[in-house]
Amino acid sequence: MKVRVDPERCQGHTLCSMIAPRMFELDDVDGHASAVEEKVPADQEAKANKAVGSCPERAISVS
Repeated sequence: MKVRVDPERCQGHTLCSMIAPRMFELDDVDGHASAVEEKVPADQEAKANKAVGSCPERAISVS
């Protein structure tokens, strides 16, 4: 499984980082998220899916 954050859609709500802090890092200036690594560890897949559903901007996708 891979995770991606669309930088054009992310508005810095930080919900993804609260749900899965090991998978998402936040920009110090504007709080916008990015994936720490594209490949999601097997033990983090449920959190990745929860982060997708929590994003109000639908900026996170998994494949």
